[in-house]
Amino acid sequence: MKEKVYKHCLAILNQKAVELDQALKSVTEAANNETKSTAGDKHETSRAMMQIEQEKLGKQLKEIRDQKAELEKIDISKPSAKIAKGTLVHSDKGLLFLSIGLGKIIADGETVFAISPQSPLGKLLIGKKEKDVVEMNAVKYTIQKLF
Repeated sequence: MKEKVYKHCLAILNQKAVELDQALKSVTEAANNETKSTAGDKHETSRAMMQIEQEKLGKQLKEIRDQKAELEKIDISKPSAKIAKGTLVHSDKGLLFLSIGLGKIIADGETVFAISPQSPLGKLLIGKKEKDVVEMNAVKYTIQKLF
């Protein structure tokens, strides 16, 4: 199951990267096709807006690539006695995958929350083992099984 969750996270990141890359190309192409009009200020405003959009999309694309690189560093083949990066945690509240912060995903028909080890819940879970309990925002998570 952990491998399916891992591959699903990679697929999500790859899809987001493709979409952002296409959007960036589209905005770049539109900016290059923009011709100087008689309304000079309007033209300059339009170009500036496109430049801002290009920068925003470029930043998002870099973040996705960074997340993917971070995910690819994880060795999911190691068995987990204690929770660490790459551990799939089965708790009484559901499945949690300590990897990168993607949030709720559906992998193989199962709902899994992909959370970062740097997130508040991730920090609480690191180093815990089966049967341990962590509490966050008055919600208790009982760790049932580690994958």
